Amino acid sequence: MKIVEFHKNTELKIKNIKGFMKRNVVISGTSAKINVPKEYLGYETYLVILENGTKKRDKFIARRIKGDKGSS
Repeated sequence: MKIVEFHKNTELKIKNIKGFMKRNVVISGTSAKINVPKEYLGYETYLVILENGTKKRDKFIARRIKGDKGSS
């Protein structure tokens, strides 16, 4: 898999955006994904990782390891 550069900043300012949505990253095989509507296929996007997401991720991964396929 291609290694993607990760910019470690605490603030991001972007002008001329169409909008934004908050989504959870979910397991997809040996990787991870974010589900978004198909209407955005081909759009240039930014992925912002929130600092407070760690606890949710750890609980989700533990649940997946146990085999529970509950909603994310």
